Amino acid sequence: MDSQATKPHLRLYLDTADVKQWQTWLPTGLFYGVTCNPILLQQADIVCQISSIKALTQQALQLGAQEVHMQAWGSSTAALYEVGQALGSIDPKVIVKIPATQIGTAAASKLIQNGIPITITAVYAVHQVLIAAAIGARYAAPYLGRINDLGRTGRTELAMMQEALNGVNSTTRLLTASIREVEDISFLAARGVDTFTFSEAIAQAFFNVPATLKATADFEKAAQQMGSDRT
Repeated sequence: MDSQATKPHLRLYLDTADVKQWQTWLPTGLFYGVTCNPILLQQADIVCQISSIKALTQQALQLGAQEVHMQAWGSSTAALYEVGQALGSIDPKVIVKIPATQIGTAAASKLIQNGIPITITAVYAVHQVLIAAAIGARYAAPYLGRINDLGRTGRTELAMMQEALNGVNSTTRLLTASIREVEDISFLAARGVDTFTFSEAIAQAFFNVPATLKATADFEKAAQQMGSDRT
């Protein structure tokens, strides 16, 4: 079988550390994987320790996640590198998230040199995606909703980020985070953005289309009226 057939170009991730949500959504096949950070761990009442994250990652992989993005922590390059190395050693499918800071970039560069895939996260400006591109990070994660909160037009800026990556022929993917409306995904996808991470609420919005739900109910009603069965 062609390996590319199992790796869709569009990649969607569930942005939560809540295993119950993983159990609900990963079996649908909609999501390529999950993304996580210390805030999401805290919300799920999971201790921010390597042992806890290893157990959590194993659950995601057992549920079918192709990638698990886990964020490193530390206030120095050495600390970020040490945690990143520990996270990356959990499984080859773990992508280590590192903030787009100077010390973060130094740690990320060293991790990449050691074969650990990286997501440069907490991206708020167009030029920051070039940091990710320059060091060969696999992903750059801008925060769409939070950019809007700063009084800027997030959709426009993310479209420019994608243009910048295209302009330098970078293989770095723009992994859009902090999504608050399902329409944002449609808008950015039409402009070449192909990787998104979002909450369960946004996942539900994908399927909450009244006309589709009504049509489905009508189909089922017609089938029942004709005495349908499974044989």
